[in-house]
Amino acid sequence: MAKPLQDPGRRHDCVALVLQGGGALGAYQAGVYEELARTGPPPDWIAGVSIGAINGALIAGNVPGKRVERLSEFWHLVSSGMGGLPATAFTANPVAEALARLPQPRSAFNQLSALWAAAAGIPGFFRPRFPPAWLCADGTPDALSVYDTSLLRATLERLVDFDLINSRKVRLSVGAVNVRSGNSQYFDNFDGVVMGPEHIMASGAMPPGFPPVTIDGEAYWDGGIVSNTPLQYVLDTRGKDSLLVFQIDLFSARGRLPPNLAGVQQRQKEILYSSRTRFNSNMAAAIANQRRAIHDVLETLRGELRDAPAVRQLRESLRTVPADVVHLIYRKAAYELESMDYEFSRASVLEHWQAGQRDMRDTATHPDWLKHSGTEAGITQYDLTRHSRPL
Repeated sequence: MAKPLQDPGRRHDCVALVLQGGGALGAYQAGVYEELARTGPPPDWIAGVSIGAINGALIAGNVPGKRVERLSEFWHLVSSGMGGLPATAFTANPVAEALARLPQPRSAFNQLSALWAAAAGIPGFFRPRFPPAWLCADGTPDALSVYDTSLLRATLERLVDFDLINSRKVRLSVGAVNVRSGNSQYFDNFDGVVMGPEHIMASGAMPPGFPPVTIDGEAYWDGGIVSNTPLQYVLDTRGKDSLLVFQIDLFSARGRLPPNLAGVQQRQKEILYSSRTRFNSNMAAAIANQRRAIHDVLETLRGELRDAPAVRQLRESLRTVPADVVHLIYRKAAYELESMDYEFSRASVLEHWQAGQRDMRDTATHPDWLKHSGTEAGITQYDLTRHSRPL
């Protein structure tokens, strides 16, 4: 049994989960949460984009004892199509036997699974439109996407208690993009929004695959179009609460020079959807720490200068509280290709889930776990996983 964390939440006013978008890779976040639920502090705040919004709703929309069960039920459902074949199914039928004879059988299996998802849809998630969008009249809802996501609405209504979310026991913030303005929009149950399935679906409405979702007369697409990582929103709206943030990312900004066109597509997707995670995190930390340093300098002033209204106002505006940001980033396997975010085979979903558990365990047992945090710090970052896959 994993050793519990040494109650890191005692030094923080709020524990937040920040969940990036990434489709099928979202099972990694579920694995991280399962391990965190066993060993760490419960989250007070969940901020998610796209699949991160779905995982966030499954967590915030269930009582603690049911959260892992609901996450498991969702990921079991979406991996129950053709991709429900386990890894051992390579020799279960003539098609799989043919795949097994290829130089890279697992890559071929994953590509076949992704093609199946694209052609047939994913159970409980989405299905192809019939008639297809190009046969529908311009301006009609059916003409705006390749897939119908009404299955996802039914799944969310069954697995998520939105009354519980709206009781505000846990803060939930999900990012979307206003189609007309192009601006990012966060729906936040602590900001007066009455959350429903439509808010979660809006956050995951990636065009042209999924249709825009209309909320209060405005159409919204996937928040990952503008920013796939909601860390900045959390830091900007936390007020004066000290934070422990678990930032769970599904694309790594770092990688190797690709060897071929397929690798180019994969690397381009990683760079695009990582949202420059590490750069943004470093910039946020640098700004917060500079603000803290200026505040400390102003505190050394004496007499009338220190008590001047403008100086008092500036000192108060620069007052910061500590934030510890713990990074957990999914590192892809060598056989995973550019289809990894829409490849929902049972084998891959289980592997992603187990990778999340492993990385959270590595983080929790690392000797430098929150070692350098303290009330004097602005933002301190940690990347403590012992990655078994090369970058």
